[in-house]
Amino acid sequence: MYFTRMALNPARRGTRFLQTSPQAMHAAVLSAFPPGVATQNTEGRVLWRLDRSKHEVFLYVVSPESPDLTHLIEQAGWPTSSTWQTRDYAPMLGQITAGQHYVFRLVANPVRQPREAELGGKRVGHVTAAQQQEWLIDRVERSGFRILEAAEETPALVVSDREVKKFSRGPATVTLSTARFDGHLEVTDAGLLRQALAMGIGPAKGYGCGLMTLARA
Repeated sequence: MYFTRMALNPARRGTRFLQTSPQAMHAAVLSAFPPGVATQNTEGRVLWRLDRSKHEVFLYVVSPESPDLTHLIEQAGWPTSSTWQTRDYAPMLGQITAGQHYVFRLVANPVRQPREAELGGKRVGHVTAAQQQEWLIDRVERSGFRILEAAEETPALVVSDREVKKFSRGPATVTLSTARFDGHLEVTDAGLLRQALAMGIGPAKGYGCGLMTLARA
């Protein structure tokens, strides 16, 4: 597995377009791998996430093979002065052990399966921050961690950047509810957490959801 980080130029039209269209960003990420290269295997799958602040945009990619993001540099980066950084993800995954504490970030698609027959069984996005928070809490045990209690002046779990995105996929319009989760965790099952980091958490993984990153607390 490989972990890649690339800075996008927020002043470029290509960056602005990719931020508004998860379908286009999905296609751009998959184009980083030659035909015939597996984008999913028993170790993991391609995941991506855009992190945005006031003046910066970063693309993160987790993948079974090392990507070539030259086309994204040309479309949305700094072609003459900047590139991307890719590193082997295995050493980081291998050092995870039960009891460790990390700061985490996750962008996810919190959804529920409705009971109403008229919805045809389609998933619908959770609406409130409390519902979205509960969605994640319901999944942490099976993902190999628990969310730590809040320390003084430090929230245990923050839900932000709650968005409903609409974009085209062929003739259809896709509606995608997303939220960003930031918090502190304790590893309870290292194997399950490694799997969650490599395979993603929740649905809509092709559209920039499910990639969780860790940093030492």
